[in-house]
Amino acid sequence: MTTPHDATSTTRQAQDRVLASLPLETGQDFEDARRGFIDTVPDATVLGARGTPVWTLQPYGFLDEDCPPTVNPSLWRQARLNAIHGLFEVTSGIYQVRNFDISNITFIEGETGYLVVDPLTSAEPAAAALALMRKHRGDKPVTGVIYTHSHVDHYGGILGVASEADIAAGLPILAPEGFLEEAVSENVLAGNAMSRRATYMYGSLLPRGPRGHVDSGLGKAVSQGQVGLVPPTKTISTTGTRLTIDGIEIEFQVTPGTEAPAEMNFYFPQFKALCMAENCSCHMHNLYTPRGAQVRDAKAWSHYIHEAMEMFGGQTEVLFASHHWPRWGPDRAEAFLRKQRDLYKYIHDQTLRLANHGLTPKEIAETLEMPPSLAEEWYTRGYYGTLSHNTKAVYQRYLGWFDGNPANLNPHPPVEAGQRYVELAGGPEALLAAGQKAYEAGDYRWTAELVNHLVFAQPDNEAARSLQAAALEQLGYQAESGPWRDFYLTGAQELRTPRPKSATPRQAAAGQLRALPGDKLLDSLSVRLNGEKAGNLTLALNLTFTDTDERFLVAVENAVLNHWSDRRDPTGAEVRLSRATLIQLVLGETDTAKAEAEGQLEGGAHLARLLSALDRFDFWFEIVSP
Repeated sequence: MTTPHDATSTTRQAQDRVLASLPLETGQDFEDARRGFIDTVPDATVLGARGTPVWTLQPYGFLDEDCPPTVNPSLWRQARLNAIHGLFEVTSGIYQVRNFDISNITFIEGETGYLVVDPLTSAEPAAAALALMRKHRGDKPVTGVIYTHSHVDHYGGILGVASEADIAAGLPILAPEGFLEEAVSENVLAGNAMSRRATYMYGSLLPRGPRGHVDSGLGKAVSQGQVGLVPPTKTISTTGTRLTIDGIEIEFQVTPGTEAPAEMNFYFPQFKALCMAENCSCHMHNLYTPRGAQVRDAKAWSHYIHEAMEMFGGQTEVLFASHHWPRWGPDRAEAFLRKQRDLYKYIHDQTLRLANHGLTPKEIAETLEMPPSLAEEWYTRGYYGTLSHNTKAVYQRYLGWFDGNPANLNPHPPVEAGQRYVELAGGPEALLAAGQKAYEAGDYRWTAELVNHLVFAQPDNEAARSLQAAALEQLGYQAESGPWRDFYLTGAQELRTPRPKSATPRQAAAGQLRALPGDKLLDSLSVRLNGEKAGNLTLALNLTFTDTDERFLVAVENAVLNHWSDRRDPTGAEVRLSRATLIQLVLGETDTAKAEAEGQLEGGAHLARLLSALDRFDFWFEIVSP
């Protein structure tokens, strides 16, 4: 394995330019991030069932040192802020545990227990946060849970704060309308591709250090514990809805299409505290997330921030969110909301202005700059989203992926294009020489674009892989965005150290798949149906889940899998099994013959026809090479 290189002189000069252009450092963010500190655990370390850390900040001790030239100095500052961890009092009755995961978990003291807002990504850090809260505020039960939105780092740790018995007993779990559909859409229907790309976006494969992962911008990283999915017991569909849970009054604002397709803000009148979920955090967020997701609506996002200002602004004494640190005082809260509102509206309006002048997404991304009044704030900088890819997101939302140039309507795919570019360059040696010349000139973007063609044309060309890795590495060092840095550096790492091929698909964890209701589980099978394998297959199964007594008609026709609840086909085959057995069959953990022999399946021969046409996804598909 080739070790990471040092920063080149070009990168060092780029870092110096960034440092000279940064906003004034007043220390206010560091003061806010530490305000109300009560306690923590050493290095925020949380162990899993095997006794190994599923979360720890111990490897980030290097952040106590001066910023090295291999890290953008602005990102270094954000990384230091995201390393401040522990239990904090937000205001009397509201507490947060921050930086025990990429997101915050919030505890609201009720009459008899704790209302939990956003129980993190996985169970172990959530349980550790609850234990810290109970240590200092009393051993009280959890009396309710709120999911602010449909991203996994805001619900996946539910089983760390609520037991199966609590859930069965009817523990109130609140979420915005559409929560379950959107959670399934991201984490199951597109889950394999999105999870693989997330290994790039969050730097989970990178070593922690000045030449590796330093921060995600939104938070330090993503915890690696047990992820669950428990459906909400009540969904909030209307702005202005008021509820009381354990004596805690809550007024909700529904904000669909913002940072998540299903999201909500809410206000606690008795605490004069406003939770902005993930709609307002201490950076520029993503209008398109590089891990892949639906493009967000910048115009609606801005609108809902303004609506929150009108609904709650004058009465808010403290503003907190699902990431980063709070802001205290109505004036500071309003100023923060105002500029966050205008940040997304500016990107929206200016992108469309330039698009209407005929500029393409790439041209807009190169042209647009932030206005001085927004550029002067730390909390509008691109630590997570960037102005570059957010302008492209606005363009995509309105005009799609096509820029209007017919030359780009049906281009060759990467391998075929790569072969033609190599031939055009005069062969691999000539192309490589041109790439090396660009690298030595400090034009790493052109190096990466050019040499990428050779890597896809000749993926075993070690010289090409090495030069491509070197270019991506310098781009990563210069990136202010944590995800951009991690994408570049992970790509460099995988080019230098290719993962061995596998004869069988290396499937991702199925934790959320196992928790799905029957209809969502069958939805997930429809995207596994291989159209070529299905061919002219016609199949009708009267499916019964024996553990829930749910009944479905499952049909395959025209290479499409459909299902309908509580319908039967009199000519269809009868199949009976539990949801758990079906998941085991889909994942290859058992087969129909074995399941039938063990009494877990009836109608196995009919189900086997369907299973034979389903794909198993390989989590470790290639990204930076074919």
